Amino acid sequence: MKNYRIAVLKGDGIGPEIVGEAIKVLDLTAEKCGFTVEYDEALLGGCAIDATGVPLPDETVAKCKAADSTLLGAVGGPKWDTLPGHLRPEKGLLGIRAALGLFANLRPARIFEPLRDASPLRADIIGGSLDIMVVRELTGGIYFGERGRLEENGVKAAYDTEKYSVPEIDRIARIAFDLAMKRGKKVCSVDKANVLESSRLWRETVTEIAKDYPEVELSYMYVDNCAMQLVRNPSQFDVVLTSNIFGDILSDEASMISGSIGMLASASLGATGSGLYEPIHGSAPDIAGQNIANPLATILSVAMMLKYSLGQPQASDMIEKAVAGVLTEVRTPDIYVEGFRKVSCTEMGDAVCDKIRAM
Repeated sequence: MKNYRIAVLKGDGIGPEIVGEAIKVLDLTAEKCGFTVEYDEALLGGCAIDATGVPLPDETVAKCKAADSTLLGAVGGPKWDTLPGHLRPEKGLLGIRAALGLFANLRPARIFEPLRDASPLRADIIGGSLDIMVVRELTGGIYFGERGRLEENGVKAAYDTEKYSVPEIDRIARIAFDLAMKRGKKVCSVDKANVLESSRLWRETVTEIAKDYPEVELSYMYVDNCAMQLVRNPSQFDVVLTSNIFGDILSDEASMISGSIGMLASASLGATGSGLYEPIHGSAPDIAGQNIANPLATILSVAMMLKYSLGQPQASDMIEKAVAGVLTEVRTPDIYVEGFRKVSCTEMGDAVCDKIRAM
């Protein structure tokens, strides 16, 4: 029987609650599909600062590197907002991505049919279905470039540098094209090549990579136009390939089109096949401890883990089908509408488990 070791970073705010439900679902799915999972908990973010003084302890890095994959809840909160930048919880998140060599962030934006009415877009704009995969470069660009402050003629100034190399662009582009081959065989590369030199290199490199994937239709779009097209005609997109900062913004926009940020999972992958899986909704400290958070994004992150890191596609499909099923019956407060049964965080996890047991 195959056994997997998962590093668990519950994090801050609602992190412990939603991760607990995801683990409950994963354990049941493993039992149904004939494999086992063991967990190794570690600290990241604000809870790590409180316990160790730093947002990313060395012990956490070691545990994540030793694991087959990593499951993360969320980090951050107002308690730590006044700390200097290098001690903020978010620095721990950037640090673990860099330490694990996770250069590709996959953010699917899809509409589960029962949530179609929750989208802010009209049904005729959404079309028959919405299934977009945003592939965001994760360890380069302006978030990791040279930065600083200076004084020019007595005026304070600050700068951040956007920089990409051909190897960085090459590896993220190949992730996008490989995904497209398994989906709709379309890649839209998003940049700002009319203004930025880094975007011109990005476009040149992606064009070369495309020659290795003749079956994939490659298109280009400036980031401002892409932001408009996502709300004008989102169904035109299959795989969206873009840089760190542009992907950060566009993936959040795409997530809201799908109806609720509480439903959106993500995967961060590197060259080894291991990865870090997390919901994109943040730590929501205002509702922490109330048992009302929506755990479905974390549960769907586990489904992505099973598919992309653990090689268990049957188990992944089982979880996705279970989530689709429960949405026809129950809702957490963030996605509740009249006619459904309102449930707590733990009750939503139980409902997903009930669907899996019935399969």
